[in-house]
Amino acid sequence: MPIAASTTTSGRLLSLLSLLQVRRDWPGVLLAERLGVSERTVRRDVDRLREIGYVVHAVKGPDGGYRLEAGSRMPPLLFDEDQAVALAVALRMAVGTGAGIEEAAARALATVRQVMPSRLRRRIDALEIEPTGRDPQVDTGLLLRLSDAIRACEELRFDYRSPGRPPDTSHPVRRVQPHHLLVRPGRWYLVGWSPDREDWRTYRADRMTLRVPNGPRFTPRQVPGGDAATFLAARFKGSDTTNTWPCRAEVILDLPLAEVAPHAGDDTAEEVGPARTRLLTGSWSWASLAAKLARYDTEVEVVGPPALREAFAELSSRASRAARTAKPTVISPPMA
Repeated sequence: MPIAASTTTSGRLLSLLSLLQVRRDWPGVLLAERLGVSERTVRRDVDRLREIGYVVHAVKGPDGGYRLEAGSRMPPLLFDEDQAVALAVALRMAVGTGAGIEEAAARALATVRQVMPSRLRRRIDALEIEPTGRDPQVDTGLLLRLSDAIRACEELRFDYRSPGRPPDTSHPVRRVQPHHLLVRPGRWYLVGWSPDREDWRTYRADRMTLRVPNGPRFTPRQVPGGDAATFLAARFKGSDTTNTWPCRAEVILDLPLAEVAPHAGDDTAEEVGPARTRLLTGSWSWASLAAKLARYDTEVEVVGPPALREAFAELSSRASRAARTAKPTVISPPMA
């Protein structure tokens, strides 16, 4: 379908750039037809795009044509309205990635917003996106080095610090064959194979201090289950294989579904009566599962398994001991 011919060179260049961005190869005849101009005009406009930084190759063939390629510097970019809104939303959310790019994202958002039509500015200004928590930031250079090592299949050597402590260089340098870099709300994790432990490991990127140079190249293995994101989620649930809690149970809560559902998370809740809800839930241990269910502050009927009933009995005993009146502690005044 022909594009309405622009009466200005700049308008025609934007139309040409828009076409080149959505298709790999464009025959010159077809471009001329879409723009409503001659092939000679298309050639001149392609030369103008090259002058402002776009790498446009001539494609050989019966019809000839053009192909837009990546260049050595960033030329002006062109987005349609949906792309521009998506970019603005992504930039607003960038503050929550923990990648240390908040200032750059804010400047990029200001640049995009400045050239938006007022109707699009109103759409993105109406969005209320706020970061949650104060997760530690990761240096962008570190993330790039981790990504480079993953692509090059190079073993990493690094020091790893415990929470609240500097890196402990007295311990042997750790080694890992990096496979995937993932973000899990606000924190970056490296998933890799540890040659020393002969097992898969996950590491918080903000706790890693890389040594130079990298280690030897390696042949990539397959992450258990074949999906790194699922593997990482499973590790957070205490499982080595599947993304499920190791301790799972079925209970009936004396609460309406409307009061249970907002707090169910990835649990399954269904109504079984006017004020009763069946909950399929799980946790990393039976004790933690019993404590998790106690937060609903209602009667709990354990359908199964028996291990949960035993955990509730132990939790009850602990609560009873904690509730006993303790003897007051007498603190003597300091001696003169």
